[in-house]
This record gives sequence, C-alpha cells and structure tokens, in this order.
Amino acid sequence: MSGLQVGYAAMLEQFAPSEAVALSAYAEQHGFSGVMAADHFQPWVPQQGQASFVWNVLTAVGERTRGDFGPGVTAPTFRWHPAMVAQASATLAAMYPGRHWLGLGSGEALNEHVVGGYWPEAPERINRMFEALEIISKLFANSIAGKDYKHSGQYFKLESTRLWTMPEVAPEIMVATSGPITARRTGRYADGLITVGAPLDKIQGLFDKFAQGAREGGKNPASMPKVLQLHLSWAPTDEEALRNAMVEWPNGGMRFPKADIRSPFEFEQMAKLVRAEDFEGRMVISSDPDEHRAEIQRFADLGFDRIYLHNVGRNQREWIDVFGRDVLPKLKG
Repeated sequence: MSGLQVGYAAMLEQFAPSEAVALSAYAEQHGFSGVMAADHFQPWVPQQGQASFVWNVLTAVGERTRGDFGPGVTAPTFRWHPAMVAQASATLAAMYPGRHWLGLGSGEALNEHVVGGYWPEAPERINRMFEALEIISKLFANSIAGKDYKHSGQYFKLESTRLWTMPEVAPEIMVATSGPITARRTGRYADGLITVGAPLDKIQGLFDKFAQGAREGGKNPASMPKVLQLHLSWAPTDEEALRNAMVEWPNGGMRFPKADIRSPFEFEQMAKLVRAEDFEGRMVISSDPDEHRAEIQRFADLGFDRIYLHNVGRNQREWIDVFGRDVLPKLKG
C-alpha cells in the first residue's frame, strides 16, 4: 500500500462519540492510516440515531490515535462564521502538529437550516464557501506571520484580528466538490480536493478541472492531495450486507440531490422508495472482501492518495478485522 493512505470514516451520524473514538483507535490498530469524521447536526435518517459535535470528537481522536484526522467536511458558512472554523482547526493543528487537516463544504440544509437563516440555492452556497475559504486561508497565513487580518466581502465581515493559537504550519485545506466548476476553483484556491465515490469518468473530469485550476493558481496539481470518501457495505453474507445498506444507509441509494432536504424524518419517508438496485454503481454491497478490494483499487489507480472507508453497517469491528487482514495489505499505491 506504499504511497496510498486508507483511513477510517468515523460516522458520527451512526455511532455515539465515545464509540466512534474507540472504533477509530481500533481501525488504526488494524492498519487504517487516519480518520475522517463529518460535521453533522442531525443524522440522515432517524435509524442512524446520532449527531455529536465533530470538534470534540476529533480532539479525542487526536489523543487516542497517531495518524491524520480531519472533518470531512464542515460548512464554514451558516452555523459557523469562517473565523470560528479557523480557530477550531488551528487549535487542533497546534495540539497535534502535522496530523490535522481541514475539509470544507458548501453545506446541506439538513445541518445548516437549524439556525433559522435563509437557505440559498447552490451557486450562492458555493460562492459563500469560497469566500469563507479566503478568510480562513488568509487568517491562517497572517496569524503565522504575527499580523492581524480583516475582511469585508459579499457574505462575511471580519474585524481586524488574528488567531493567537496557531501551529507553525497551517493545516491543509481541502474542499469537497462534485462538479467541474467547483473543482477548478478548488484547484486554484485550496490545498486539495475531497469527493465521494462516483463513476471514474466523472471523477477524471473533476481531476482535470482541479489540475487546470491549480496551474492557474501557480501550483503543481501532482503534489496536491486528492481525497475520497468511499461508502460500502460488507457483512459475512450478501443478504446481511444488503440489509445493512437498506436499513442503516438508505440515503446512499437516493439518486437525487439531497442538499435541500431539512429533516431526518423527511429522508425516512423517501427511504421507503429505495430499492436494492438503486445502490448499483454507487456502492459495493458484498460479502466478498476481494470485490471491495478491487473497487478501492480502481480509485487508487485513478489517482487518489487518501481514501477513507465507511462500512455502512453496525458490524464495525468485524469489518475492520476482515479488511485489516484481507484488503488493506493487498492494495497498491
């Protein structure tokens, strides 16, 4: 697995915080390289049952593990002012030098509408995210240089200030993207790209736009991280693997944009329409570890250097044991 890092996706939508931290440590003991955890205020469906505060969990992950970790992703635009996300990230990076990275996204109504603000359409959400990225990046750079920074933009204001607790090197900032325009802007303004499993030709198109943007920004795209979160369902039998997907992660089979849906109970009603065939091409559901290995390898061969795996069932330790023994050692970077 030289050159390829395969980490554990700690799903705070499904597992209580102490359990998520324990599973992260267990995964590292079995060969997983790091941890990704999402910033959710609510689970996708009530069955998942959890939504703990990601920054608290990441601190505990930092204490219990030795690898990299980060929120993949947080939206620095609605529940959060960008300065608060910058402070949270800088603090983790100061506590755990060289290990913490920051993943940013444009947000989903499921999490962001809870503060009661206006929920705009996608273009505005993306523009807000990139303005927030500018604030965070410049706040990091100015704070390391011992300078104040202020901002007055279309969506955000920041009075003259700095982050008084900073690491020597700012955290990498990755942006979650699934479209070509956002990918190009990500290459230009961020340190790396995060995306989810999709057809390889679509992802190659994202990589091409990301590389174009990076070169426009005077950067070398070959040296910039490309991060994948990959959902899968493994269990000892195919029937159990399918049942886990249908019950625990039906949102993975919803073939429509989900960013405007506000309630887990709305998702629960939509989940009644999900069928087994809806997961085809979106998530491998199989009891065969080698089938999962082949799928992960396809993405590694495409050019991802960090892949975080999420097994959608509750059988986490059993899955970690199997993949740590039968999958991770056979992957090639």
